Amino acid sequence: MKAIRGAVTVAADTPEEIRGAVDSLLSEIRKRNKINVEDIVCIMLSSTGDITSLYPAKAARECGFVCPLFSSLEPPIKGSLPLCIRAMVLAETDIAVPVYLRGAAILRRDLTERLVIALDGPAGSGKSTAARNLARELDILYLDTGAMYRACALACREAGVAVSDGDAVCALIGKTDLSVEYSGGRQVTMLGDRDVSEEIRSPGMSQLASEVSALACVRSAMVAMQRRIASEMSCVLDGRDIGTNVLPDARYKFFVTASDEVRARRRLEEDRAKGYDVRYEDVLRDIRERDRRDSERAIAPLKCAEDAVVVDTSDMSPEEVVQFIRNKIQEKI
Repeated sequence: MKAIRGAVTVAADTPEEIRGAVDSLLSEIRKRNKINVEDIVCIMLSSTGDITSLYPAKAARECGFVCPLFSSLEPPIKGSLPLCIRAMVLAETDIAVPVYLRGAAILRRDLTERLVIALDGPAGSGKSTAARNLARELDILYLDTGAMYRACALACREAGVAVSDGDAVCALIGKTDLSVEYSGGRQVTMLGDRDVSEEIRSPGMSQLASEVSALACVRSAMVAMQRRIASEMSCVLDGRDIGTNVLPDARYKFFVTASDEVRARRRLEEDRAKGYDVRYEDVLRDIRERDRRDSERAIAPLKCAEDAVVVDTSDMSPEEVVQFIRNKIQEKI
């Protein structure tokens, strides 16, 4: 069972306004959390003192919510939002997506405004894990920008085009049908009509992606796609130049890092878990080589944006990283 919070404001203290607002709020809570009326255990509502013409609980009953209902009057608090109704829905569900409508949206800007979060950092820093977990907790899109460059590298390898041949790569990418889809709560990277989400994760593909991403034509095409997606919906993006180049005006920027040795151990565990026969020394060398190449490339190099918050994950668990980032976001809202 989960407790789902929500709030809504009314334009005026009239039974019609209150009834309509309560119906909209509770219906939206049901819709976003994919719950049926019979899944609701009880609903607790409260209202500010300027709402007197109809109890919100009575309005809920009139709107067809037949579960146990409770209504209370909030004490007057200086500076509080006027004409506001709050709800706490207890329901049998695995998710709990809060809903804030109308003027109540100001209470939770992190939920009601378009939220674009940029996470940059070197390989193995934990930024991708943080981005995925953060997006899941905030119930917004995780856009894996690295997968897009890996797909470009895979297209080059399959076409027999050397990533060092800039002109040939640009010609190939210009006619390559690369797209990003979202299915089952995860990003699916497509080359034509083929799902290449797993193929692009081999160790060798990481190095090829780093090389191909240094080409201006490739970055231009991928950045345009990333900016379009970020302009349309709330999302978390991770990469190496999100906060400095792709979305320099993003309000929430983080630079996720860790020591070379910690990052190499993490990458080693990931590769071995996937069945790859790799050695720590080789992984550490590749990590440092990629850092050098990504930091020294002429186009959009890896660096920390001046207004980014640095997150050193060397001694942090994935849960601690996400909580740290969430706390920093909340401080700015």
